[in-house]
Amino acid sequence: MNAYRIVAVALIVAGVLGLAYGGFSYTKESQAAKLGPIELTVNEKHTVNIPVWAGAGATGVGAAMLVLTLMKRQ
Repeated sequence: MNAYRIVAVALIVAGVLGLAYGGFSYTKESQAAKLGPIELTVNEKHTVNIPVWAGAGATGVGAAMLVLTLMKRQ
């Protein structure tokens, strides 16, 4: 399997996951204050939304790339 097909499959998988979940969240720990031996840290939760057009576009581009590689092989 060449690199072009791997990228195509990765785009399809990423697009389908983006459409299925719609986004993801992560927690970032930041240091708010440090007073001698005492440290105050804050956990911030961030959410990243993936637009529907981005998921559909990645799936479509990946599918087109995969079809083109299969047609070129024949």
